[in-house]
Amino acid sequence: MKGKYYIYFCLALVSFILFSCGEFNKILKSSDYELKYTKAMEYYDKTNYTSAQTLLEELIPVFKGTDRAEEIYYYYAYCSYYLTDYALAGFHFRTFVRTYHSSKHAEECAFMNAYCYYLSSPKYSLDQTDTKNAIQEMQNFLNEYPESPRIDSCNKLVDKLRAKLERKAYEIAKSYFYRDDWKAATPACENFMKDFAESSHQDEMLYMIIKSYYLLAKNSIESKKADRLEKSMVNYLKFVDLHPNSQYLAEAEIIYKDCERLKKERTKAK
Repeated sequence: MKGKYYIYFCLALVSFILFSCGEFNKILKSSDYELKYTKAMEYYDKTNYTSAQTLLEELIPVFKGTDRAEEIYYYYAYCSYYLTDYALAGFHFRTFVRTYHSSKHAEECAFMNAYCYYLSSPKYSLDQTDTKNAIQEMQNFLNEYPESPRIDSCNKLVDKLRAKLERKAYEIAKSYFYRDDWKAATPACENFMKDFAESSHQDEMLYMIIKSYYLLAKNSIESKKADRLEKSMVNYLKFVDLHPNSQYLAEAEIIYKDCERLKKERTKAK
């Protein structure tokens, strides 16, 4: 009996799909634009965004210049968003804001444009161009709508995006350091410290700078040793001042003392 019910269910489902497709094709071929508009809104409300998008796309040029044009384009932009085509959705939200700047939906669409950039931001290990673009778009929104109730949400999203950039920069600096590429590690760590001044990795970055300059000095030609030893020692003094309780302090002190020894040896040799 169960098998019979399953067959009936499948037949009913196929019949429903065929009927729905037939109904949609009829609407699509119709020249009744009011019907198309009504059905587009019905499809949208039922979360059938593909069908809604198809009908709304046809209605955009038909209702251009009318009072209804704004609403049609608003829902059309959201269709792309709900279909997870964030690049296209962002384009349509931006276009909406430019076209209907005085609309009650303008602020919302400006935020949604920035949010689509946020959703397009990839994981930290990939190229972060979209993440930087998302931060810029969020900043544009904050500048344009400083009194918006979405400000807090926007700031939280920016924090998440910046955390991704921080992780990327952190992993790059570490990879140089642990591959013994100290020449590349020093600017990478210095840039990290400048770009992410509030990071919890500040002491680790400064420690890597101290050690990188120290190891560069030890493996340098004679003419470059003095400058690199000096940079290691200067950064150590900064380290002691800024991070007196760091877990890296003991090893940094050992490096500093060896830098002093090497510096004295060079002075004596002269």
